[in-house]
Amino acid sequence: MSLLPSLSTLLHPSQFFSFKGVHPDPRKYLSSESEIEVMPVPTLIRLPLQQHIGAEAEPIVARDDYVLKGQLVAKARGPVSANIHAPTSGRVIAVGHFIAPHPSGLPVPTITIRPDGEDKWGPRLPRMRPEDATPEEISAQVAEAGIVGMGGATFPSAVKLNLRAKYDLHTLIINGAECEPYLTCDDRLMRERAEEIADGIGIMGRALGVKNIIVAIESNKPQAIDVMSRYNRALDYVFQVKVVPTQYPMGSEKHLVRILTGKETPARALTADLGVVVHNVATAHAVHNAVRYGEPLISRIVTVSGRAAKRPANVKVLIGTPVSEVINHCGGFAEEPDRLLLGGPMMGQPIHNRRVPIVKGANGILALSKAETPGSDVMPCIRCGRCVQSCPVGLTPFEMNARIQADDLDGAAKIGLMDCLTCGCCAYTCPGNIPLVQTFHFAKGKLAEKQSRKHQAEETKRLAEARKAREEAIAEAKRQMMLKRKAEMEAKKKAAAEKAAAEAAAAEPMAQQTQGEANS
Repeated sequence: MSLLPSLSTLLHPSQFFSFKGVHPDPRKYLSSESEIEVMPVPTLIRLPLQQHIGAEAEPIVARDDYVLKGQLVAKARGPVSANIHAPTSGRVIAVGHFIAPHPSGLPVPTITIRPDGEDKWGPRLPRMRPEDATPEEISAQVAEAGIVGMGGATFPSAVKLNLRAKYDLHTLIINGAECEPYLTCDDRLMRERAEEIADGIGIMGRALGVKNIIVAIESNKPQAIDVMSRYNRALDYVFQVKVVPTQYPMGSEKHLVRILTGKETPARALTADLGVVVHNVATAHAVHNAVRYGEPLISRIVTVSGRAAKRPANVKVLIGTPVSEVINHCGGFAEEPDRLLLGGPMMGQPIHNRRVPIVKGANGILALSKAETPGSDVMPCIRCGRCVQSCPVGLTPFEMNARIQADDLDGAAKIGLMDCLTCGCCAYTCPGNIPLVQTFHFAKGKLAEKQSRKHQAEETKRLAEARKAREEAIAEAKRQMMLKRKAEMEAKKKAAAEKAAAEAAAAEPMAQQTQGEANS
């Protein structure tokens, strides 16, 4: 393994490969000095089966089952999926549908558990010594633990760790940027759990087989930079802490790779195509717990912030805890929030029902006052171009919006809709308060639905053609069998006739002789 410099590096802005973006007011001071606190077990736990990118997990428990903390309750289904475990002990009271933390607010398959208050652990995953484990064993343990990308992307982490089999990987980048305003959960995690994070980083590096590891932290987190620079060794690695400029969306993995390496990831490609894999600091912490202690992913750190929140805090909560209980734990609201979000203000989802649960990718609950939110009056687009100037992907959001409004989704896709990060930079700079992000989310959903219908139609056609081909093959086989039997019967008849003729021919001289003898 190559060893990188052990000190953190603050590069001059001219040494970075820049990208477009915005510089919103960070407002992290509201919760940045609040140490991580552990929230008590809630009254109910609701576990959506879709907490990750990929196929939803399949429930393996039923109503009235008693479960223990850490017990597997829903199993990953398909190559891109993630296990779900019981965050505490209790009774399963429902396996049905419940509202999801999603813009649609529609019910999704959910396991509901009523905790018994004992918080009793069941059998944990086997502990491992990563120093002696193979990459395959580490990846399998991460998969069993149900770990996903905890920066918000929720891509199953084990799938990323297995990319070594397909790509020539050389660098692991740990994303500690936490570029969204208000959010401080990763900052506090680095300040309070640096040694554990470092161990998780080393474990992931071993699983990926990379030579280099870089930890990227925005410049507005000096304490995290300092402590991570001191805990910069793990397993065979000495990793480098690089201080990147405070800019949004610095946390986007493709932009983080670009600013650190100068390499641009092609559209629709992975950073792994460049030999680089990006993981979040909270994911590294979860990997440490899973490998060293056999603990599945059943809790996470959540930032509660915003001026409408009575007591901003960083809280360790069990996955499945209702948002309302987290808010109550922090003292409720100082005033009725003008907007309540799950996640950050740029990419977070509106909370329409406070009973929705915390999921693996939820890193914040923001209660924003009226003074913190932009005006709600939407004005027509004046084609000022500010959205173009701020787009980190180099798209033309106003043109995409115009095509979507004209119901030309294919046209919007042709000019880059599917390459949009939905990061919110365009909406942030729009003087007309046009809900561009919501529009792009809607259009992507419609395109996905259209593609799904097309795929379904093609699959139905393929199945029908396959059935027709099978039926024709069966009919042809029957016809060939009948022809074969007919030919065999005709051959038998012919053979019998020939035999009879031969016997008759052989018998004729003898008959003639017998007749002659009789005549004489």
